[in-house]
Order: sequence, then C-alpha cells, then structure tokens
Amino acid sequence: MNKRIFLSPPHMGGNELSYIQEAFESNYIAPLGHNVDTFEAQIKSYTGAKYALALTSGTAAIHLALRVLGIKEGDEVMASTFTFIGSIAPILYERCTPFFIDSDTASWNLDPNLLEEELSHRASTRKKQPKALILTHLYGQCADVKRIATICEHYGVHLIEDAAESLGATYEGKQSGTFGKMGIYSFNGNKIITTSGGGMLVSDDEALISHARHLSTQARDNAPHYEHTEYGYNYRMSNIVAGIGRGQMEVLPERIERRREIFEYYRKAFSEVPEISFMPELKGSLGNRWLTTLILPEHLSPERIRLSLEEQNIESRPLWKPMHAQPLFHGTKGRLNGVSDMLFQRGICLPSGSSLSTDELEKITFHLKAVMAHN
Repeated sequence: MNKRIFLSPPHMGGNELSYIQEAFESNYIAPLGHNVDTFEAQIKSYTGAKYALALTSGTAAIHLALRVLGIKEGDEVMASTFTFIGSIAPILYERCTPFFIDSDTASWNLDPNLLEEELSHRASTRKKQPKALILTHLYGQCADVKRIATICEHYGVHLIEDAAESLGATYEGKQSGTFGKMGIYSFNGNKIITTSGGGMLVSDDEALISHARHLSTQARDNAPHYEHTEYGYNYRMSNIVAGIGRGQMEVLPERIERRREIFEYYRKAFSEVPEISFMPELKGSLGNRWLTTLILPEHLSPERIRLSLEEQNIESRPLWKPMHAQPLFHGTKGRLNGVSDMLFQRGICLPSGSSLSTDELEKITFHLKAVMAHN
C-alpha cells in the first residue's frame, strides 16, 4: 500500500487523552475549566508573555487584537502581503482598509526598508499613518522584528505579530509574538503543535487581554441576567480542546528539534544543486522550521513538481500567493518590490511533519530528484 505522506500532520505527544478525560470527569466541557487555565499558563511560561487568552483560532485572536486596540471602520491597517488570508480577513471584518508591504530576500518576511520608506513618506507629506501593522512570521521564521517594532513605535503604529506559524521561534532569544503590542499563535491541525483548531492571544498589557477576554464570550456584563453594553463574539477555546493543547505543549521542544532536523536533511540532500535555495534564517534568530520551503530553478514549475509528487501520494504545496495578487484585493494599495511574486512563482513547501520517518524522507527526496533530472 502506498501510504500517503502529508505536508504537516498532527503529532500527538501521549498525554492529550488523559487531559481530555479529566475534562469529561469534571464535566467542564464548556469554554472554561482547568485545561484552559493550564494551557494559558503554559503559553505564558514558554513565551514569557505576561498574559494569554485561549481562543477558537488565530484569526479570532487577530480580530480581537484589532477590536481592543481601537481599530475601527475606515481605519487603515498595514500587513505582510506574503501570508495566509487568516492574517488579513479580520481587517475586512472591521471594515478597515488593508495596505500591503512586500517581503525582503533576507528572511522572505516583511521588508523593514519598505515599511520605513512608506511611513517616512507619509510623515514628510503629512499623510495619515496606519493605525496598526499585522506582521506575519512566515513558515516559522522570524522577520526582522526588532527593527520593525522600533519603526512602528517611532511612527505610533500598533504592532500585532501574527506568529501563527512560528511558536517557539526566537529573535535574539526573545520569542516571536512578544515584540509587539499583541501577538497571536495558531493551533490549527497542521501547525507545529495542534489543538485540532484553536489560537492564543498574548500581550504584556493586562487591560487589553482583559477586554479581549470579555469580548470573546459575547461581551456579557457582570449581571445575573444577560446584560450587554457592547457586542462580542463566541471565540473562547473549549476545555476539551485545551486539554489537547496541554499535552502538545509538553512536547513542543521535541517537535521544533525534529522539524529543524528535517530541514537539515533536505538542505544536505540538495546541497549539490546550486539553483535551489532554502528559506533563510536571519542572524540572531532561530526558526521552528514549521515547513521546509525552497525556491526551485527557474526552468522548473512548482505546480509540475507538486503534481509529480502527488502521483506518488506525497503532499506538497505552493508558497503563499501574495495578498496583493488575490482577486479579493484587486486594486488594494501597497508598497511592493516583486519579491513575494517571485517566491510564489518559484517556491514550494515540502512535507515537514515531525513524525516523518527516514524512509519517508528518502522517498520524498528520491522522487523530487527524479523529477528534477527529467526536466
């Protein structure tokens, strides 16, 4: 049987079921309970963030960040263009206007030079500045976040870190998601750890997290009946799901170590192919290598590679199509340099799950080399 090799499947640690059983035995199935409290505490301890809020998704976390930071209809929000739609959709939820910033070649993440050029130009021409920047740490690799945070602070722009893919990645020893005013993580089914679906909002600002917590449970005021002075959402993580998160946090260091080993395997396997280049890691940073991503030679089509691997029941994926190139955002303004377009046209994600065996890695590289040799 030709067993399917997935891009990034869930990898359980062993204690998840026991924590789920605890929730059943206590009958705390709803969005509260010991698992939720413990999972939030684990995230705080691991990342160094002072406050954490467990939610239904990373997208919900970004949405709440915009709400509690006072971003409102008609405001402009800058964002990485080379990202997943979940980073950008909350901007639309709040009827705000996105403005996209392209990538650099040093990290494939948001280019701090483009950001500074745009904000500086606005300042010199007295054009209105954006209210916030949503910065994505792509594929588990840190952006030049320290410089970006400094730029945002100088121009009075709230920095929201989309660390959905980069839990465990560090820049100068500090965890991604903890440089900005607020940060978010995702525990979707294909992330480095998963709760099947879920997210976390973190901040060092207690008032912001407290307000987000209030909004995440339909903004119910403190009254014996249902009293509301503002509207909220049904965004709170359940105690069952949080039990999975507890078990996953116990093995996160192992998962990062294994993903980095897998990246090194691929890098060494293709070290003699100079036309191939892998996603770089900024000096002073340490990525979690959630997905191993690479740029193919110009004559090779990522789609042809994907289809060839699919014939062997091996899942791969193109790199993100930039948001400025999406039909949904046709005509949206941005400061672009063509880097993300090039990455999309020539890049591919290889299977990177932490449960990959050596035999599976050998199979993937064998077939990928075979395709390259015949093209």
